[in-house]
Amino acid sequence: MSNKILIVDEDSKIRKVARVYLEKEGYDVLSAENGVRALKEVCESEISLILIDVKIFTMNWIEACLKIRKNNVIPIIFMFNEIENINAVQVLPSVMGDYIKKPFNSEELIEIVKLRIKRYKISPSYQKLDKINIEIGSLTINRDTRQVFIANNTVRLTQKEFDILELLASNKGIVFSIEKIYEKIWGDVFFESDNTVMVHIRKIREKIEEEPENPRYIRTVWGVGYRI
Repeated sequence: MSNKILIVDEDSKIRKVARVYLEKEGYDVLSAENGVRALKEVCESEISLILIDVKIFTMNWIEACLKIRKNNVIPIIFMFNEIENINAVQVLPSVMGDYIKKPFNSEELIEIVKLRIKRYKISPSYQKLDKINIEIGSLTINRDTRQVFIANNTVRLTQKEFDILELLASNKGIVFSIEKIYEKIWGDVFFESDNTVMVHIRKIREKIEEEPENPRYIRTVWGVGYRI
């Protein structure tokens, strides 16, 4: 999965300029004009770095940022116009990150973004997160939050659908019979006439496969079962 960067700024021109610079470097870019929208993006997407204007930092957003910091180590880069703006966040070391002054050029922005993402990915917290995530092609499964993404887009699965997908993805290449899947996920005895597993597999494919009839992820092994 490619690195996804969230740009948070009230100024649409800044968001556009930063997006152009970052997308040229191959990053996926999301943008938000306020803290509320930014929080929604953080909750719904796998963000690798947040680039945020310090003017966004109303007290509610500071509290929200502290919550983000409590649960993960997403790097944050603050954008500012004047040095006075920095004073507003200096009392909050737990949310502080690097700074970049506006207007910035492409070299400045790319250099600091690459450095922060590199540090992030070698940190113990990221290594732990990396074990939580299962990544297969464009498919990402987060065991901790029970979220599923296809090319960074959130996929809504039911509890049982997620359990089946996690089982198969955690055992990539191993074929599971319908009976084995049923017994592991439902914890009950399987009856030959029960088509519950097949129905759930079909629904999962409809949600994660570009062509459900020609699946890329959940493959049918005829006469045996399913595998990823």
